[in-house]
Amino acid sequence: MARLDGKVAFVTGAASGIGFATALRFAREGAVVVGLDLATCPDWKQVTDAAPATGFHVADVRDAAAQNAAVASAVKDHGRIDVLVSAAGIAGGGPVHLVSAEDWQRVQDVNLTGTFLSAKAVLPSMLAQRSGSIVTIASVEGIEGAEGGSTYNASKGGVILLTKNMAMDYGRMGIRVNCICPGFIDTPLFRQVIGSDAFPSASASSTSSGASGVPRRSPGLRCSSPPRMPRSSRAWRCRSTADSPQGTRWASSS
Repeated sequence: MARLDGKVAFVTGAASGIGFATALRFAREGAVVVGLDLATCPDWKQVTDAAPATGFHVADVRDAAAQNAAVASAVKDHGRIDVLVSAAGIAGGGPVHLVSAEDWQRVQDVNLTGTFLSAKAVLPSMLAQRSGSIVTIASVEGIEGAEGGSTYNASKGGVILLTKNMAMDYGRMGIRVNCICPGFIDTPLFRQVIGSDAFPSASASSTSSGASGVPRRSPGLRCSSPPRMPRSSRAWRCRSTADSPQGTRWASSS
């Protein structure tokens, strides 16, 4: 039996990068996946091939009504929501004196408020069933900061603290909330930031392994037993087991 058989997962940012890799892995692990993103992607057929009951909603995570409607549709079709992976995000930053208030707010609205709205949409269902797993995607830059990353890094720092608070608020109700903080991962978002398909040597050397990761190889997608927790998989994190982590920040660089 696959580890996520019978689970229903809601994944935002599901059309590319970490979100797509998560949706595909979850589908292959037996979950029904409900994806949400600004647009569909040709590769989504891989997800539906792995899990025919899978669905996809075109929507903006800043739109609370659209997120609520997507979750309500999933609950109507499948009876429950077991997992949220909040992977939608955009880049932005620069020295504070050069960042416009509009650009600052846009990044906070997508990365931080979007995560808040995703959690708010799924929590009523999880509270009713007294179980669930929420996995937020932040960044190592939300922990340590990085030169020129004020806007993005502040949003991801907010995601980390929001995650900790939700873990405290909902842990007694059977809902686990954890945060993954990837390093440099080869995604369309990262390529947009560096402005090239080729990774600069400085970016690669800034990770502990000296190389950039790819979504399918990131620690969030690896499989291992609980004692090897830094390499634990999102799929393991989303199972309902007594030794599952809660309120944890998982940092990785490849």
